[in-house]
Amino acid sequence: MTSSIRIKGLERREKVLLRVNGEDVSAYRGENLLAALMAAGFRALRKSPVLGEARGGLCGMGVCFECLVTVNGKANTRACMVEVEDGMEVLIDV
Repeated sequence: MTSSIRIKGLERREKVLLRVNGEDVSAYRGENLLAALMAAGFRALRKSPVLGEARGGLCGMGVCFECLVTVNGKANTRACMVEVEDGMEVLIDV
């Protein structure tokens, strides 16, 4: 996991482990899934239904629906609106 985009010096909660497309990804309890995915280097999260272009998080607050992923089998979940959990299974369709 790349930690270079995380703000240095912040006190973080305990680490949790996610599975993203079968790959182990570390995150911190209390983070939203979009922040954890971005910190781990995932930028493209889905394909545009019209042109098939890669799409990723835009607003980060649940308005734009650009960060849709599958979480624990539930499709079309906004990554910015979900707090990470240990053992979470995430599928990115890119």
